[in-house]
Amino acid sequence: MKKFNKITLLVLVVVMFLSLATFSTLGQGNWKIGIMTNTVVQNEEEYRAAQNILAKYGPEHVIHMTFPDKFMDEQETTIANLVSMASDPDVKALIIVQAVPGTSPGIDSVKEIRDDLLIIAGQPQDDPPVISARADIVLQLDEMGMGYAIPAQAKAQGAKVFVHYSFPRHMSYPLLSGRRELMKKECARIGLEFVDATAPDPTGDAGVSGAQQYILEDVPRMVAKYGKDTAFFSTNCAMQVPLISAVVSTGAIYPQPCCPSPYHGFPSALNIGIPEDKQGDIDYVVGEITRIMAEKGMTGRTSTWPVPVSMMFIEGSAEYAKAWIDGEFEEKMNIPKLMEKFKEYSGVDVNLTKLEEGGVTYDNYYVILLDFLTF
Repeated sequence: MKKFNKITLLVLVVVMFLSLATFSTLGQGNWKIGIMTNTVVQNEEEYRAAQNILAKYGPEHVIHMTFPDKFMDEQETTIANLVSMASDPDVKALIIVQAVPGTSPGIDSVKEIRDDLLIIAGQPQDDPPVISARADIVLQLDEMGMGYAIPAQAKAQGAKVFVHYSFPRHMSYPLLSGRRELMKKECARIGLEFVDATAPDPTGDAGVSGAQQYILEDVPRMVAKYGKDTAFFSTNCAMQVPLISAVVSTGAIYPQPCCPSPYHGFPSALNIGIPEDKQGDIDYVVGEITRIMAEKGMTGRTSTWPVPVSMMFIEGSAEYAKAWIDGEFEEKMNIPKLMEKFKEYSGVDVNLTKLEEGGVTYDNYYVILLDFLTF
């Protein structure tokens, strides 16, 4: 009997220990992650990503706040919202995507009351030296890296010609013009003919509708001239829907929208309705695009990144923050762990590179490229 009691007591002690360990590991009841995004009006993808994390962990563990639609004029609201989240002692991490103007002074105000938080800023609109000095990790699309990646993808899809649509206003931006020059060099290196095509500026006299109509009419002309193995790229968001429509109708090649995402251009161009219960469901959208492309004989001719990068920044970073809170690693910046979470989310390899700008390397500022999803 005494032996039984000792064994029973030992089992009870082990069970209690495991229960306490589980409680500690999960951080139940004493941890929260604050997420700041835009509203649905500004960008639905980021808002939906935060809502996905909120639905997964519940309001007891996730606070989701938004910055104002007129964030340039109402930066004090962004600052106040960040401070509001940080004022909750259970909040252990802040994830801010996009890091709009107001984020940097907001982080300054947060650090006046909390210096222990993990702070991750995605798609920042402040200059690198400003935001990198404040956030623990900064994340952004590798726009220049796309200058190599997009022509390579077009080549892999069978392209012989690469058409680059833009207009003088966009080409006055150093980033966009610099990327075009990289594309030209990469096309020459891998054996693609580069065609520099000028389209109407959507902000000009013709407006958005005029620019879109031009794309709808010019793509068939280009295909008639160069053949179906012609890849098309445009620097302008408003041109993506007509560009996808024209590529699909002519059987040409479309390696990537200007903003790589299954949501960018594809649903509208292909008349894909997204039911309320599928909002934020990337797999549903990808499945519909893949199905329609197959029906139209376009399998292998169009592609993009498998997930919207801003959604990945939010949902992947939330899982990273949760792992940090749970004590899986101590340092705030653990890039292999962050890449692991991004790969789990996207399902493809992730390339993170330290930002180098003006001769300066920013150790906590990373630009990102994903492998392509070909429909």
